[in-house]
Amino acid sequence: MSHRPRILVVGCGAMGGIFAAHLAHVAEVAVLDTDAAHVAAMRRDGLRIEGGEDRAAALRAETGAAALHGHVFDVILFLVKSGHTASALAELRPLLGNEPLLVTLQNGMGNSEILETGSHCKVLRGVVLDAGRYLGPGRVEHLIRGNTTWLGPTRGTVGDCAWLADVLNAAGLPTRTLADPMDAVWSKLVFNSVMNPIGALLLGVNAARYGSPEICALIDDMAAECTQVVRALGGRYAFDPLTLVKETRAGLRPVTRHAGSMALDIANGAATEIDELTGYIVREGDRLKVPVPACRTVYRLVKGLEAARAWQLRQP
Repeated sequence: MSHRPRILVVGCGAMGGIFAAHLAHVAEVAVLDTDAAHVAAMRRDGLRIEGGEDRAAALRAETGAAALHGHVFDVILFLVKSGHTASALAELRPLLGNEPLLVTLQNGMGNSEILETGSHCKVLRGVVLDAGRYLGPGRVEHLIRGNTTWLGPTRGTVGDCAWLADVLNAAGLPTRTLADPMDAVWSKLVFNSVMNPIGALLLGVNAARYGSPEICALIDDMAAECTQVVRALGGRYAFDPLTLVKETRAGLRPVTRHAGSMALDIANGAATEIDELTGYIVREGDRLKVPVPACRTVYRLVKGLEAARAWQLRQP
């Protein structure tokens, strides 16, 4: 590429912020986020990443896509919650004239299909194994770092991924390309479908995910059910979905303070991605006649927890 890549990050929460701040050192980066206070802080002081490898980045921040009309981007990177993908793409339609790469690194299923159906652009799909959390306006904490990001085409070729992988690697975000990104997507889906709801049900106390024999057994039961569903769908794994869990149980990784984004969503009274994660496993299990009793119970409990937290926050 003859110019610095021009990248728009849609959704500048935890992972969106981490990617935007890293990429700002090797590319021209703009971010789009609906949190007006967050955008105002980034405009005033830049975006600060904390947590052992502190960095700050100056970048353009907007609350609405209309402010970016007329700008040309090489890549539009989607890191909003899965439930917002379709509306975000619709708002960005005026920016698609030069057919930028549309990239989803979101959790859950269905995001790349929305990007393909709603555009003529090449679409890349990937998974991220790092983790972070939003601390407040202009501030994100990078909790788990250094893991590989996997990236591949759903409409396009591996060559369409290669230059972007080079940019991500140069930005300090280790990235590998795959001819079929679904192998990595299945691995991450199972990890998230198991560990995210368990973290939420345990009130965000990550040590409880590893210190309770009963919870360890539940995690293993859910992972086995998820694997049966993935196999029935013809899926394969790029890596063992529970690699991080097994390494933590073996003492090869520390037990971090991070219990997953779903626990943070529940604490904040925000909608979770339970329907795009464990809910997907339950629906596909039912369709394929694969028994998923543990996943179904956990799914129902998280739906109840969402309702209870929403009720709690409405009380005077």
